[in-house]
Amino acid sequence: MAVRRNILANYFGQGVTAVLGLAFVPVYIHYLTMEAYALVGLFALVQAWLALLDLGMTPTLSREMARYTAGVVPVQFIRNLLRSLEILCAIIAVIVAAGMILSSSLIATHWLRVDKLPVSTVAHAMTIMAIVVALRFCEGIYRSALIGLQQQVWYNGASVVLASLRSGGAVAVLAFVAPTPEAFFLWQGFVSMLTLVVFGLKLYLALPAAPKPARFTWSTIVEVRRFAGSMIGFSILAVLMTQVDKLLLSRLMPLESFGYYMLASTVSGVIFMIVAPITQAIYPAFVRQAIADDVVRLRATYHTTAQLACVVIAPAAALLAAFPMTILFAWSNNARLATVTAPALAILAIGNFINGIMQVPLQLQLAYGWTRLVLTVNICGLVLLMPTLLWAVPRFGALAAAGVWTALNVSNLLIQLPLMHRRLLKGEQWRWYIHDVCRPILGALLIVVPAVILRPDGLHDRLGSLFFLVLVGAGAMAGSVLMIPPMRQRAFTAFRYAAAKALRA
Repeated sequence: MAVRRNILANYFGQGVTAVLGLAFVPVYIHYLTMEAYALVGLFALVQAWLALLDLGMTPTLSREMARYTAGVVPVQFIRNLLRSLEILCAIIAVIVAAGMILSSSLIATHWLRVDKLPVSTVAHAMTIMAIVVALRFCEGIYRSALIGLQQQVWYNGASVVLASLRSGGAVAVLAFVAPTPEAFFLWQGFVSMLTLVVFGLKLYLALPAAPKPARFTWSTIVEVRRFAGSMIGFSILAVLMTQVDKLLLSRLMPLESFGYYMLASTVSGVIFMIVAPITQAIYPAFVRQAIADDVVRLRATYHTTAQLACVVIAPAAALLAAFPMTILFAWSNNARLATVTAPALAILAIGNFINGIMQVPLQLQLAYGWTRLVLTVNICGLVLLMPTLLWAVPRFGALAAAGVWTALNVSNLLIQLPLMHRRLLKGEQWRWYIHDVCRPILGALLIVVPAVILRPDGLHDRLGSLFFLVLVGAGAMAGSVLMIPPMRQRAFTAFRYAAAKALRA
């Protein structure tokens, strides 16, 4: 019941946040121009790279909070760990902000290929961006702790309010104050400070008092060093694997072209937004079941969650891959934006889908504290990724980066999952491939493929395209659900109940 409640809360919170974020992107581009919007994409890129300095703090804290709710660790330990990580996080944030501020002019003049924007505007925007990035980095500590404490219902409610303020306020600032990147980032900084205060207060109120005041102690850090150390390597490799293409493109492409690629990355990121509520909600349950060595329940939870993850992202990925231009035009009403961005979006959607269905197996490995497999596979992938990108991106541009990312995820799917099931949940590999993944994909494709034949991807009437996409998306979702027997049974039961109730009325 708690897992179901958390999943629903996560979908509400992150769904609304995602819709707000995507809905306002065309408005941002309208006021800022695509070249200035590329700085917003750069902001997201810098935040992602900052995960290199997370040092495993956020996943470790989330895991320890989940262990605390399971009664494994005492409140004094968890309070001391929180205070210790807060201090470390604040020190890193100050260093990062100072470094970015000092190097803002150098980046604007020697790294980014600015065309229309004044270099001084880019440098000023990056100075403000540095402070916002530092604040967002500190948010991660409180966010991960609240999730680990099973405070996901409250967290998502607060996130919706703050996201509305962040996005709606940004549009108001651009429309009525100044349509500049500096104004945009100043508003983001204000909302980030407010978020930090709100999340911090809620976390401290949710934790009971400890026998002694919380303080920084090396002993608590040493006690979690093994898991945190493995997560450092995992975080570094995850960032390199997912962000190195964007870093290279920010240097090799004009700022405006980089903006189009980041736009494709943002839209395809909807897949992660859809699957993240499931993985966030299930992780504490995985931890508790792994600690109790309840293999029977863990096996059932694993497959149910994997099926749900695939059912919700397969239709979205199929639509993005099959109708990228139609989606972009219906969303933005901008024919040039849709035409330029569509090819990269289609390829990234496939790569992100494969990465998305691998998130449930990843959470299982993290729940057991077993990160060696992920580290080894990602190191091998990175050895191949870097030289491939350095060779392909200068020759073929953004599409090469998207293609390499997708190929890398295909290799992970074929290599990492079988190796995982040699140790965890032995004998469940083919059930995952066939029942958890292939069935939902087939259900979605049975709807999307005929739709492509009847109406190929392209620029059509905006409202008609929107209706068509909603119809096909709903059909693809229904197709995926019907391919999973337990979900099909629940759907039929709900339908019969609704029909009977309607007839009685």
